[in-house]
This record gives sequence, C-alpha cells and structure tokens, in this order.
Amino acid sequence: MRVISGLAKGRKLKPVPGAGTRPITDRTKESLFNILGDWIVTARILDLFAGSGAVGIEALSREAGHVTFIDKSHLATRTIGRNLQLTGFAKQALVKKMDAFKFLLNPPTELYDLIYIAPPQYENLWIRTLQTVDSQLDEWLLPDGAVIVQIHPVEYEPLPLKNLTLYDERQYGSTRLCFYEWTTNQKFVD
Repeated sequence: MRVISGLAKGRKLKPVPGAGTRPITDRTKESLFNILGDWIVTARILDLFAGSGAVGIEALSREAGHVTFIDKSHLATRTIGRNLQLTGFAKQALVKKMDAFKFLLNPPTELYDLIYIAPPQYENLWIRTLQTVDSQLDEWLLPDGAVIVQIHPVEYEPLPLKNLTLYDERQYGSTRLCFYEWTTNQKFVD
C-alpha cells in the first residue's frame, strides 16, 4: 500500500495490524482519484471508517485542503497518525477515535466537499451511514459536494434517499464505488 501520486508519491503506508480492516487496493485508489481529478484540490474531506487513512492521505497528497479521519479502532487511528507523520500531512488532518454514528450526531462548523464511507463489509453499515448522512445532508455536505461509498459488490442495493442521488458506480474486482450527489445537481462523469 502506497501513495500513488502527488506530493508524497511513492511513500509506503503502514497497514492497520490484524484483519479488522479491508484496505483499498492501489489500483482502485488510483482509479478513484483519476475520476475525481483536480476537483480534489483544496477540498475538505470526511473519511469515515478511515482504516489506515490511505484514501484521505492520497487526497492530501493530491493537494486536498483538509481531511478529518474517523475510526473507532485505536489500532486504526494510531496507524493513521503514523501514516500522516510518514507523509508529512499531520497539520492538514484531524484524527478522531470515535464511532462514526456518534460523530455524525454533531454537525461540523464547516461543510465538507467530499464524504468517503468505507465501513466493514457485510454488516449493512454503509446503508445506515449513507441514510444518516442523507437525512442531515445540508449540515454536512456542500451543494456541489459528493459522497462516495466503498463496498463489496454483493452488498449493493438501491436505497430510497431523500437528498442524495446515485450518479455513477464503478467496480474494481471485489470493490464497488458508488458516487452520490445532491439530488438537484449534475456531476462530472468520467
């Protein structure tokens, strides 16, 4: 696992010890950021179920403005901290050891451009998280922002959402990325 591009290109990231996380592959991460392109520059990002921090750190390497990393695992938040030190991005990040649903109870002082959701597989946590974000979207996401969900393809099911619309989806091996936007917006599609 490494940083694919940008300021910290080539830096190796430490994985979270144990089998409790499912890291994104370099191929999937590269494809994700190719889709996002320059839109990520200066973006404020919320990385829920952050694991090793690989997605948020890739965003920082590509000049995102700030990333908030949320994970309830002490091993994960410690690994994120180490990876931020290795890449030199600690000052552009906030790492919180906290349950994602408890975190979502208190809206931030600034809205996010991107919310990335990558929970443990096969527990329907992606559904609960997406529905929670959707129900209070105006408190979390900028009008031209996006929500991206990373799941195993067999987990996917269409969801009735009030404020979000699925505008794109991509599959890379055993990873499916679902891209959501405000229902009233049109988004770029690669």
